[in-house]
Amino acid sequence: MASLNTYRKIGSLAVLAAAAGFALVKGFSKNNEEPAERRKVIIDTDTGADDASALILAASSPELDILGVTVLVGNVDLDQAANNALAALELAGCDAPVYKGAAENYTGERIEAFSVFGTDGMGDKDLIHPFGTVQDGDAVDFILDTVKKYPGEVEIIAIGPATNIAHAMDKDPETMKQVKMIWSMGTAGLGPGNATPVAEFNVYSDAPAYKRMLDFGSPVTVIGLDMCSGDAQWTDRQFDRLSMSGETGEFITDSFSKLREFYAGNGSVGSVMNCDSLAMLCVVDPSFIQQSVQCHASCITDPGETYGQVIFYREGFSYDVASNDGIHNVTLVTEVEADEYFDRYFKRIRK
Repeated sequence: MASLNTYRKIGSLAVLAAAAGFALVKGFSKNNEEPAERRKVIIDTDTGADDASALILAASSPELDILGVTVLVGNVDLDQAANNALAALELAGCDAPVYKGAAENYTGERIEAFSVFGTDGMGDKDLIHPFGTVQDGDAVDFILDTVKKYPGEVEIIAIGPATNIAHAMDKDPETMKQVKMIWSMGTAGLGPGNATPVAEFNVYSDAPAYKRMLDFGSPVTVIGLDMCSGDAQWTDRQFDRLSMSGETGEFITDSFSKLREFYAGNGSVGSVMNCDSLAMLCVVDPSFIQQSVQCHASCITDPGETYGQVIFYREGFSYDVASNDGIHNVTLVTEVEADEYFDRYFKRIRK
């Protein structure tokens, strides 16, 4: 593991560069040339290790202009989620502002954070010592103000529960109708869940919020758990390659240490899922997506064994009994270049 001072030095250099007015562009990594036209995005996250690795990927991708990062409770508590986001952005040389959002779920109940990434969500390796601080404003207000400023241009990349997004839809639905696209790392896709046999963690953490987002009618692209299995899983050999590549790779590797222990305890030795970064790669690199289908998506919020399950009704498909006349506003990713995932990720963060 790299020393704490090493990570702090990286963060301090990024902050000093930003303060001096050179090298960094707001929401953009210093390591890339700015393309002619960059996509305006807000990243909504509950910042565990997988979220942090996705933030680093986003900050390393010249296609994106990260207008801000909004955080909420999920993998970790709200303050930890904010600090994890700040640390990851600083490591990537990105000064996008961070805003705190929901500490309770959509129905007002306190969310108990749960993480398989350690108590700090980042491997419990003492990695998180950001120099920057969160903004004073609220995450929901930031989302709405930003969409008002850039109507029809802003894409929201949701790699945590949908609570902040659902509250924004409630507070100002007309503004939220101007969101260009919501990208969601959520649901089990067409495969099994991880929170339960049928439900994925981000949805299960706040199923009513996810239902609100799906039912709102805005275009949503869903990348489910099924895209992260098999050849898409990161192996011990790939983590070794990351660790030997420099401070950023070592930071990511260290942050996944508790997850790798968790997988080993479940009998999966030598490989783990990193779904948030896979979802982010779908956003920044359209060629990574090989196939998708249009669907009507229905989120189960009734208590019981199927709570948090999302059922996909494929457009143009007739079922024997079930009706398929809902709004088919969800694009479900059904195939990616799984065997190229790690190499594409590694290439981008190494630029």
